[in-house]
Parts: sequence; structure tokens; C-alpha cells
Amino acid sequence: MGEHGHIVTQPLFLLFIAFSCILTMGYFWGRRENKRVFLAAFGDLVDVVRPDDQTFTNIGGVVGYHANLLIKGKGPISQIDATITLLPRHSWLYMPISKLIMKHDRLFITLYLRHRPPGEAHLIEEKYAGFRGPKIRNAHRLDRREIRWGTHDFSLYYETIKMHDHLLKFIDHKPDPGIIRHIAIVSDQRKCFIFMIPRKGQVKKDLAPIYRWIASVIEN
Repeated sequence: MGEHGHIVTQPLFLLFIAFSCILTMGYFWGRRENKRVFLAAFGDLVDVVRPDDQTFTNIGGVVGYHANLLIKGKGPISQIDATITLLPRHSWLYMPISKLIMKHDRLFITLYLRHRPPGEAHLIEEKYAGFRGPKIRNAHRLDRREIRWGTHDFSLYYETIKMHDHLLKFIDHKPDPGIIRHIAIVSDQRKCFIFMIPRKGQVKKDLAPIYRWIASVIEN
């Protein structure tokens, strides 16, 4: 009986050791990959904004980071906050579940405006809005139209014709949304909110046009 037990349990023990080694290697690989994603995203953010002061904070182990960028002077934007939430690549057991829930890494950017924009407006991808996306609080008092931006369907909400025209002009100058999934201009709060999927090499490419555009909206 004892001999048979040894024969049965030895392969299981070796399998357990192998499985543990795989999870350990996955943990270190996932940490490195998440660090690469967040450093690339925040590096692009700094390149676009060129802040006078910056602070970076870890808010969730290896899956969450926050950036606070301050801009001096009299320009239209005074401060930028950014939060990136990452898939748990370091946890291969939980990764499939998180992939179903989150789908992808997420980058939330808030621009603090020194002056009030000419009305509220939202440009939001319909799939993002439909799957655990944000609820537009003032949607009932905003006009809405559906537009095709690149290969994606978006909804355009606007309070004034001026903001409607500003957004259409932006789309004309940038025919592909890239990793952009939501742009929100909230006039009462003097803020612009941006949601992007932080893919390496694309944050700067897709954020820079928005940054220039929102500055022109405020200055005009």
C-alpha cells in the first residue's frame, strides 16, 4: 500500500512543482510587462504635456499608477491627472477572468482648463459605452447624433452647435480614432476627460492631437 502510494503521489508532486514554477515565471514576466506598459504610456504623456512639475504614484501594486502633472503660465490647461489600470498579467490564474471583465488596459486622463469651454460635449465609442462604459449624466439635455469615425461607431453628444462643430472639425483633422474611446468636455467643471487604451507607441500619437485641439477650443 505504501509503495503504491509513493508511485501515485510522486508524479503529482512533480506536476505541482512544475505548475508552481510556471506561475512564478509568469509573475515576474507580468510585472515586467505591466511596468513596460505604464512607463511607455506616462512617458508619452509627459512628452505631449511638457509639465513644469510631475508626480507619479503607485496606487495598486503592479496594476495601477497615477500621474499628476502641473503646468505653469497662462495657457489654457493648468493641470493633468492620469490614472492607468492594467490587466493582472502577473497572475495567470486570474488573468482570463480579468480579461473578460476589463478587456484591456485603461488610461484615464483629466485636463483641468483655466477657462470654461463653450458647452458640454461627448464623443464616445458605442461599444465602450455599452460595455461597462461611463454614463453621461446630462445626456437627457444634450443633442445626439451617430457618426462613423474610422472603423468605429461613435455617438456625439453636444450642448451647443459650437461644440458640435469643434468636434467634427477635430474628426476631420484626425480621421482615425486610434486608441481613443471617449472624449468628454464638461463645461461646468472646466475639465476635459479622455479615455484611451494604452498601447505602446500610440499614446503620444493619439493624445497630442487632442491636446492641441482642446487648447484651441478654449482659446477661441
